[in-house]
Amino acid sequence: MIDLYAWGTPNARKISIALEELRIPFKVHMVDISEGEQFEDSFLAMNPNNKIPVIVDPEGPQGKKITLFESGAILIYLAEKTGKLLPPSGVERHETMQWLMFQMGGIGPMFGQTHHFRRYAPQEKYGLDRYTAETHRLYRVLDGRLGDSEYVTGSEYSIADIAIYPWVARFNLHQLAWEDVPNVKRWYDSIGSRTAVQRGMEILP
Repeated sequence: MIDLYAWGTPNARKISIALEELRIPFKVHMVDISEGEQFEDSFLAMNPNNKIPVIVDPEGPQGKKITLFESGAILIYLAEKTGKLLPPSGVERHETMQWLMFQMGGIGPMFGQTHHFRRYAPQEKYGLDRYTAETHRLYRVLDGRLGDSEYVTGSEYSIADIAIYPWVARFNLHQLAWEDVPNVKRWYDSIGSRTAVQRGMEILP
């Protein structure tokens, strides 16, 4: 059984969704980041960067225990461990990794900044306007891609879809109308109808 150290954030929900989709037994250990529990020595021993999520797999490579942090790295690990949600080779694998990095380097940081300014510093107009504009640009990129394919990486559901979904789930913070990104809305509703996605979202309230 995998131990998942997490809180109810988009990055952590990527992992709970993936574990549900892959049907890997796991136990959640809530790390209350609002109380600073991620800075405790016991958590620091697992992640020197003091951020959730972290997984501990007692049955890692060669049967040895492995501890992993960084949500993108964890998604790749889980996919390779099971042989699912990430093509093993070829163009499809590279495209999946490409869109996963699009989330890691773009959607996550930019949406996260938008969330911060919208919730905690709405009076800071420059920051709010800057990150909201970039959030909208990223939505347009995603909408264009999903106008050509069922899923982010084509016809197959992948860890790239899982990585992006929890961030789009905070759509109400992005000051955008669904009508402006109809392909994202179609994709969002489709992903959200999956039982494993619903369980993965609910387990980290």
